[in-house]
Parts: sequence; C-alpha cells; structure tokens
Amino acid sequence: MQYEHIISDQHLRDFCEIITPARVVAFDTEFVSEDSYQPELCLIQLAAEGRLAIVDPLEVPDLSPLWNLLVAPGRETLVHAGREEFRFIHKATGQRPSEWFDVQVAAGLIGLEYPASYGTLSSKLLGKTLEKGETRTDWRRRPLTARQLEYALQDVTELEEIRRVLHRRLSELGRLSWLADELADWQAELEDYDTGERWQRTAGIAGLSLRSLAVVRELWLWRDSEAERRNVPTRRVLRDDLLVELAKRQTADPKRIRAVRGMERGDLQRYMPRIIQCVEKAMALKDTELPRLAKKSSRPQLNLLGQFLSTALGSICRSAQVAPSLAGTAQDVRDLIAYRLNLGGFDNGDVPSLARGWRAEVVGQVIDHLLAGDISIRIADPLADEPLAFERRSS
Repeated sequence: MQYEHIISDQHLRDFCEIITPARVVAFDTEFVSEDSYQPELCLIQLAAEGRLAIVDPLEVPDLSPLWNLLVAPGRETLVHAGREEFRFIHKATGQRPSEWFDVQVAAGLIGLEYPASYGTLSSKLLGKTLEKGETRTDWRRRPLTARQLEYALQDVTELEEIRRVLHRRLSELGRLSWLADELADWQAELEDYDTGERWQRTAGIAGLSLRSLAVVRELWLWRDSEAERRNVPTRRVLRDDLLVELAKRQTADPKRIRAVRGMERGDLQRYMPRIIQCVEKAMALKDTELPRLAKKSSRPQLNLLGQFLSTALGSICRSAQVAPSLAGTAQDVRDLIAYRLNLGGFDNGDVPSLARGWRAEVVGQVIDHLLAGDISIRIADPLADEPLAFERRSS
C-alpha cells in the first residue's frame, strides 16, 4: 500500500496544498477516550486525489492546514460514523465542514442496517472483506508498526467507492434531500451536545423532583470543570449513580453524604467541601429558579399503544427501505401519539421527530392514518419476513 506518513508541519502543509483541488476528501481518525476529559487524537487517515496519507498528530503540532481545508467551501468531507471526526473539526475551527457525507447514515436511508460497521458496508456494497486484527491497538503508543498503519488506512481506502454506490441508490430513490436534511440535523445536534445543557443527559435523572434536578445540575457543573482541569473522564471525579443518589437525598450533611455507599472513597473526601457547597447552592434556589427537563410522553395509557405501533414502525420502515433504528424509537412513537392527541408535552412550537421531514413521509403519515382508523393492520403471512399488511379501509 502506497501512502505518505506525515510527521511534520511542513509535510502536512505540502500535502494539503496538493489535494486542494479535491472535490471529496475521505477522512477518519483513531483516538483514545477512556483516560482523558476529551478524546485524544492519535492518528488521522486521509484519501483524496488518488493519494493516501496518515498524519501523526503526536508529531505534527499544527493541524490547522487540514482543518481549514475541510471547512473550505466546495469540498465534501467523507466519513463513516463520523461523530468524533466532526467534533475534532468543529472544536478546531468553530465551523462545520463545507459539506458532509456519512456513509453509515446514508446506508440507513436505503434500508441497510443502522448503525452498520465499515466492514459490513464494504462487504454488502462492494463484496470486499476487510482485514481485522488491530481492533485493540493502543494508538497512543509509538512507534506504530507498518501493519498497524495499513490497518488504519483501510478505513478510508474504500470510502469513495462505498459513497458512489450509496449516492447512486439514494438518487434512484429520490432521497438525496433526505440525507442532506438528516446530516444537517445530526450536525446541529452535535453542536448542541457540546454547548447545550449537557447535565440533562445524566443517566438516571428521569422522575427526580425539581429540587433534586437542581442538585444534579450544580454537582454536574462542578464535576465537569474538575474533570477538565485534571484532564480525566468525568466518571473518575464522581460517577453518575453517586451524583444522582446525592441529588435524591438533598442533604449537605457530610455524615449523610459519607453514608452513601461509594462515597467513602478516600479520593472523594478532598472534594467534600465542594460537594457540600453545590448541594447548599441548589437547596437555596427559589422555586422559580429550579431547572426543568424537557417533557416526554409518559402517560401509562400510551405504553401499550406505543409498543404496538413501534412494532408497526419496523414493518413500515422495512417496506419503505429505511432502517427502523434510524427512523425512530418506541419513545418517538409515543411522542407522536401524544402530539396528535393533544396530550401536551410539546412547548414553544416543538414538533416530534416522526412528524417532521422524511420521517413524517415514511412513518408519521402512516401512524396518523392508523390513529384515524383510515388504515388497518392485519397478519398477511405469519412466516414472511414482513408478516404485517397495511390496508386502507373502505368507507
């Protein structure tokens, strides 16, 4: 395999200048996230203009020529499952890539499984089997072997060919606009993930009182700043389950805090003054200052209907050649039902995902007709891959 191994600022500048005319740049990274606050970028793989390159970020301190290239107008950044790739670009530039094509999302919009691995897409779309064997590599270690570097390069060598197959199929189905909308929403969600109310994603906070939520918020904000200061994962400062348990107890008494199983850890004792301060701050808030979570449709009477229609969602999607897991979840179905029946939970003009864009076209409208009684479901063939049939009822 012929490729350039870029280990200097000048080499990167030269390579970026050479591939400047490229309309598409295939881009992938190797990173390690288990020991640091933010993922550690360890390797960058590129394919463009018939050239392959590996950039070593541990040797190249100035990556700005590459980031600027990827956000420059008129160029598409091509990725597979590019969540962290997008975040690396956005963190470095404050901008989105000029254009973005994620083959994993595109595959879901033609009915392949979602999320599909790179190897699965290569096999199903190109009939090629990729080598395995370096999946447990610690990409921080140096030197990397030639085998490790070539294994990493596999992640970009087939991307353009996979893209061509997917683009052609999406065009045939009239779904290129679906992909554009989906990727735009996906990027907006990632931007919001890094800048929004991230404490609301803490596991286990559903059902907490407003006062407990205030404790969660204060503890989360302190924990996040401490983890960033120490450059460690947030869980190493204070686990989610301990944070939630402290919020439930709503106590600033150090004896009661230490009585929580797991809080007796020696390294947590030095944080006790800050933990107490956070709880006291939350407990002192006025009722009007307490945080609120976005409401979800949780009425018990919707559970059975939601379960039934989420099964129907799978059949609807497979018939329409869309991956059900990309279209939505059982909660999305419950949200749509609550929205259509005016049961509340949607403020400021919010619209559930199944009532917007391509999801409304594929799924939402069918569920609307089912709720209205215009369409019925019957078991057409119990042994078929799609046993359910949707039939319009005669008036």
